[in-house]
Amino acid sequence: MNYSLLDFVGNVGVLVLMVAYLLLQLNKLTSGLVYSALNAFGAALIVISLLANFNLSAFLMEVFWVLISFVGIFRNLRPKPAQT
Repeated sequence: MNYSLLDFVGNVGVLVLMVAYLLLQLNKLTSGLVYSALNAFGAALIVISLLANFNLSAFLMEVFWVLISFVGIFRNLRPKPAQT
């Protein structure tokens, strides 16, 4: 088995996703901007790794993971309505 740079990139992506989820569960991180950004970054790294060893199911899951994370990022970045 050859371990390539793209394999390494994918493994870093998995690590980012798992650490973000662990921090969320340990209440060290909220489900806000940082969590969404970590999710998007980790999933994007996995998508990159799939370029070497393509798997449609994994690719679709990670693309949707990135897109849904972008929803969270944009929701956290948009201005909040003023409270009266």
